[in-house]
Amino acid sequence: MNCKVEKTENANEVKLEITIEAEKFDNAIKKVYFQNAKYFNIPGFRKGKAPQNIVEKYYGKEIFYEDAFNDVVPAEYEKALEENKIDAVSKPEIDVVTMEKGQDLVFTAVVQTKPEAKLKKYKGIEIEKIEYNVKDSDIENELKDMQDKNSRLVTVEDRPAQKDDTAVIDFEGFVDGVPFDGGKSDNYNLVLGSHSFIEGFEDQVIGMNIGEEKEINVTFPEEYFSKNLAGKPAVFKVKLNELKKKELPKLDDEFAKDVSEYDTLDELKQSIKEKLEKQFKDREKYEKEDAAVRELVKELEVDIPSGMIEMEVENMMRDMEQRMSYQGLKMEQYLKMMNKTEEQFKKEYEPQALDAIKSRLAIEVVIKSEKIEATDEEINAKIEEMAANYGKEPKELQENANIRDYIKNGIENEKAMEFLVANAKEKKAEKKEAKAETKKDSKKEN
Repeated sequence: MNCKVEKTENANEVKLEITIEAEKFDNAIKKVYFQNAKYFNIPGFRKGKAPQNIVEKYYGKEIFYEDAFNDVVPAEYEKALEENKIDAVSKPEIDVVTMEKGQDLVFTAVVQTKPEAKLKKYKGIEIEKIEYNVKDSDIENELKDMQDKNSRLVTVEDRPAQKDDTAVIDFEGFVDGVPFDGGKSDNYNLVLGSHSFIEGFEDQVIGMNIGEEKEINVTFPEEYFSKNLAGKPAVFKVKLNELKKKELPKLDDEFAKDVSEYDTLDELKQSIKEKLEKQFKDREKYEKEDAAVRELVKELEVDIPSGMIEMEVENMMRDMEQRMSYQGLKMEQYLKMMNKTEEQFKKEYEPQALDAIKSRLAIEVVIKSEKIEATDEEINAKIEEMAANYGKEPKELQENANIRDYIKNGIENEKAMEFLVANAKEKKAEKKEAKAETKKDSKKEN
């Protein structure tokens, strides 16, 4: 393989002219023939038994060219990029120069390259002060959640339905006097005040007595998912069969023993406090890093190629497709639900993709400028942690170059983030100070 590289008239773009030896292309043609021979049905030969030269004569010698090209070119193209140290950030625009059996395969590939990024500054960037402290109310809220999870439902018989009760109801809905699909259920458990039904429905159940029947009038929202019901008034015939209320356990030492490993409520509260302190510190760290990167991007000077944005959008969509597949949903189905084309969806993702690229490029400048590196010890420690999480042998992951590079980049990014935050300045609370000055001035005047 031979490759010539020249810059085009466009910034961050090169043109490669790649020549692949005739023997290699001819071997690719043979490979494609053997892969597809079984499909050819030529008079005078059993199906799949016609020799290559007969197939080419019958269908035309170019029949295998496209598949042979696709078989041999990707690896040679990647090799050309590597040998010429070209950091491609877009899909190549391929143009065939010569493609003939027995001759060298020659093609050109125009590709956009990674742009040079500069930062006007990265030390001393200003971010808002971010600090979260655990308050007594935070601990109380955690305890309330624990109470709620360990509550039980008890039957109520001596009063009408109230907010937060669980009403067991029969209902059937009608639009223009006609029942509609999905509008009927028996012994349905509805938590009053949960807003899980159409707005106004639960409010009208409140006050009903056990055994009471009632007609409830509501209007479906304009944006309701079922188009034939959206915006229409409806009548629901409702019967209250049963009423239940939530009974919370008492907050005491016995509660602590029941729901945790602790013997007293005070010990449980202390453990909650320690857990929240860690969560708040993690939140502070994330938000400070996020704020630092957002300010850092403002200092970035770079010309980002269009192909780089397109590739980022496609990567984001692939990630989204993978996440949706776990829920049994395909991208085509999702787009149909959203009433959007793939092109519209990609267009909407472009600003997000651009932000991601800028953040990545800015961090890379910091890593390069500060000579930030991940040590072998750090990489191996992360690999051992990953191996334990996935039930694999560390050696298996250590020998995978892609995994090592992925972990190396992650460690260096994390170090760069820590460096940014450590060297950032907290913005002064100018507004608060201004208010304080105003109060002082008003006192002097009085």
